[in-house]
Amino acid sequence: MSKTLHTFIVNTHEKQSFTNLDQKLEAALHKSGVESGIMVVYCPHTTGAITINENADPDVKTDLKLGLNETFPNKAAYIHMEGNSDGHMKSSVIGASETLIISEGSILLGTWQSIYFCEFDGPMTRTVHVKIIEG
Repeated sequence: MSKTLHTFIVNTHEKQSFTNLDQKLEAALHKSGVESGIMVVYCPHTTGAITINENADPDVKTDLKLGLNETFPNKAAYIHMEGNSDGHMKSSVIGASETLIISEGSILLGTWQSIYFCEFDGPMTRTVHVKIIEG
């Protein structure tokens, strides 16, 4: 069983954004040489997350931001001194990782799906780890 770890940087430019990771993940998979297995995409940040969602209509990302901001507004009553409690909540709900299936040298995704790094406290320089396990 072959295991490969890849790490890359994502620079975000807004307080809240969704950065498509598809090309970076495909490059990591190609570099690994793995044809069949799993890929775990992990974000080691408490105000960032990883998600799978639609890639065809950019309005989906806009609507996700709107919905998350309405669900988790940054309230003055929060006592966390950094002022980013809303980002912590959004990160906890979306989640720090996604597990993907690799088959015939490709990541299995639906027709309209892409993998995104979610920024909830930017702009920032973020790290993403990708573990590829052959099997």
